[in-house]
Amino acid sequence: MKKLLAIAAVVGVLFAIKRSRDAKADADLWREATAPSGTSGAGSANGSTPATATHGSASKN
Repeated sequence: MKKLLAIAAVVGVLFAIKRSRDAKADADLWREATAPSGTSGAGSANGSTPATATHGSASKN
């Protein structure tokens, strides 16, 4: 009976650690997804255009 209680305690601790890690990963992912991008409208919101434009490169031909 003591062995079963010990095994149950170990499983419970491992389960708690796993839930804690999953919660931290979810929090990090949420923080990354909702963080401001740091650019003030310089690039496209979906990333299809470069964030910095090269000015004057076409006129130097």
